[in-house]
Amino acid sequence: MPVRLLLLALGTFAMGTDSMVVAGILGPIAADLGVSVPAAGQLVTVFALGYALLAPVLAALTARWPRRRLLLTALAVFSAANALSALAPGYGLLLATRVLAAAGAALYTPTANAVATTLVAPERRGRALATVLGGMTVATALGVPLGTWVGRGDWRMTMWLVTALGVAALAGLALLLRDLPAPVAAPGLRARLAPLGQRRVLGAAATTLAFFLAFQCVYIYLATAVSGATGGDADRLSLVLLTAGVMSVAGSWLGGRLVDRVGVRRVLLTGSTVAAGAFAALPWLGRSMPGALVYAAVVPLAGWAVSVALPHRLASIDPGNAPLLISLNSSALYLGTAAGGVAGSAAIAVLGGRWFPFAAAGLALVAAVTAAATTRDARAGTPTEEEATVPATAPAPSRS
Repeated sequence: MPVRLLLLALGTFAMGTDSMVVAGILGPIAADLGVSVPAAGQLVTVFALGYALLAPVLAALTARWPRRRLLLTALAVFSAANALSALAPGYGLLLATRVLAAAGAALYTPTANAVATTLVAPERRGRALATVLGGMTVATALGVPLGTWVGRGDWRMTMWLVTALGVAALAGLALLLRDLPAPVAAPGLRARLAPLGQRRVLGAAATTLAFFLAFQCVYIYLATAVSGATGGDADRLSLVLLTAGVMSVAGSWLGGRLVDRVGVRRVLLTGSTVAAGAFAALPWLGRSMPGALVYAAVVPLAGWAVSVALPHRLASIDPGNAPLLISLNSSALYLGTAAGGVAGSAAIAVLGGRWFPFAAAGLALVAAVTAAATTRDARAGTPTEEEATVPATAPAPSRS
C-alpha cells in the first residue's frame, strides 16, 4: 500500500480522533475550567457546527489552490488549533480553538479523499478511498479510547496527542507528497447547495440529520449515561469506548454488505429501530459494566450500519453527482452532531443524567419515521432510485 495513502489516512485519523475524543474527557475539562459537564459538551457542538458550515464555503474559496498546499495548510491550521486548545486558559478561548480546528478538518478531509484517487490506478480508487476514510473509523475504534486514557489525569495531554498526530501527518506529506495534478474545475457554493432543492435529497439529508442528532445526543454524554457502571473511573470508560469503537468498525463492514443484500430502506428502518430500543434501555444498562458493554456493542453496530446506508441512498439519487451529494450527507451528519450536543445538554437538564437517553430514543424513532416516509420498499424487479445501491467501489461513509 502506498505510503502516501497511509499518511493521508493518518491525517483523517487525527481529525476523527479530535472530533470525538472530547466526549471521553468532558469530566476533566469541566472540573479544570470550572464549567458544567453539559457546557463542556458544547465543545463537541461547536466543532461539528463549525465543520458543517465551513466545509462548503472553504471548498469554494480554495477550489483553485494546489492540492499539496491545501493539505499542508489544513494540517498546519488543525495542529496549531489543537496546540492552542492544550494551552487554553479558559472556556471561551477553548471554544474558539475548537472552531479553528474544525476549519482545518473541513479543509483537509475532502481534499485528502480527492487526492487519494489521483495516487493510484483507476481500478484501485475504491480501495484508496477506503484507506483514507478508514482513518475515521480507526479513530473511533482506537483514537478515542486512547485519547480518553491519555487524558484521564490531564485532559490537555489528549490535545497534545492530537497535535502530535497532525504534525506527524504534516511532516510526512511535506516530504513525500509531490507532483500532484492541478485541481480540476470545482463547483461554486451555489452549485454545491443546489441539490437541496430536490425533494428526495432533502428527505435523505433530513434522515441523516435526525439519526445523528439521536446518536450524538447520547455519545457526547456517554460518560454521564454510564456513570453508574464506571463510577467515574477513566479506565472503565475507556473500555466502554473501546468496545464502541470496535463495534463501529464491525457495523460499517456489516452495513455495506446488508445494503447490497437487503437494500437501503430495510437497513435504515431496522438500524434506527434497534438503536431506539437500546437508547430506551440505557438508563438500566448503564447501571452495570456488563449492561454498559452490551449497549456499547449494540448501538455502534446498528448506528454504523445505518451510516453506510445514508450516503448510499443519496448517491443513488443522482450517481453523476455522487461526490457532491455525499458531501451534503457529511454536512447533515455534522449538523446532527452539533445539534446532538445541544439536545443532550437540554435532555440532561430536563430529565437528569440517568434518564436523558429517552430523548435519543424518541429522536431515533423520528429518524426511522422520516426514512419510512421518504423511501419506498423495493419489490421483486426494479428497485426505486432510493433503494438502488452505488457500486461496491464507492467510498464508505465519512465524517468529512
